[in-house]
Amino acid sequence: MDTHITPDSIVLGYDGSEPARHAVTWAADQAALEGRPLAIVNAGGEGELRTIGWAGVDGGCSQQLPDLLATSRALVQEAVTLASSTQTGVQVQGVPLLGGARQRLVELSASAHMIVLGSRGRGPFRSTVLGSVSAAVVRSAHCTVVVCRPGHAGALKDGVLVGADGSAESLPVVEYAFRHASLRGLPLTVVHCVTGSVTHPSVPESVVLSDDQELHLILSESVAGLAEKFPDVHVTLQLARGPVEQCLTSGSRPRDLIVVGRHRVSPLLGLVTGATATAVLERSGSTVAVVPEAAPDSEI
Repeated sequence: MDTHITPDSIVLGYDGSEPARHAVTWAADQAALEGRPLAIVNAGGEGELRTIGWAGVDGGCSQQLPDLLATSRALVQEAVTLASSTQTGVQVQGVPLLGGARQRLVELSASAHMIVLGSRGRGPFRSTVLGSVSAAVVRSAHCTVVVCRPGHAGALKDGVLVGADGSAESLPVVEYAFRHASLRGLPLTVVHCVTGSVTHPSVPESVVLSDDQELHLILSESVAGLAEKFPDVHVTLQLARGPVEQCLTSGSRPRDLIVVGRHRVSPLLGLVTGATATAVLERSGSTVAVVPEAAPDSEI
């Protein structure tokens, strides 16, 4: 079985659920827009096998593994057929795998361009909105992770929304939002969320700024150069007050995409700090892209 996936592919985790089928369509469209191959994977066989063993079901590995792999192959073929019918010009590869879905997807993220997942899976343990596999992959993936929400036919959507804090670390997050808006011909809203008074290092504390001045100072750094790089994108700058997850998900209409940053692994703690990204995913009714921020003090 060939499990080699072309580097920089869009990798889709598929489990046969309705959200996963919606994710197939989204990923196929994105692959066509970016001119990238699409690799569809199904994993989790060994996890299911361990569950069988814990439940006391008779049968050894030699009897169970072929059945699990056959199921994985069938699911992958189902998704490949759907993707190929959605975008006939996209190179689509199906990869059935054995192993825990979380671990295998995180491993694949090291060489993937992005990971695409549905909002909920079929497992018995899941959060209210975000599936347990999606939550784990979002926290630990090396690349951008897109979690798709099922669309609503005829629903009006308000383009792309990205949270920005004006830091150098957040530049890849804002640039991803610009690029996506450009590819899909959508307007972009760049929002900075604050919980208290707004300050800026270039302005003395004694100077009192109006909201318009604060907005200009904070967000101008976030979009500097990007508006020129993507002149086709209509950009709106906003200042919002409140927690990030509330600011990014409080709109009355869904967004085509919400983009949020995620801090990289801490070299001191060995942890991925993705609490804000997970909170946005839990609250949002829109498709969300979680983009790793640049490492502190790195060259952008």
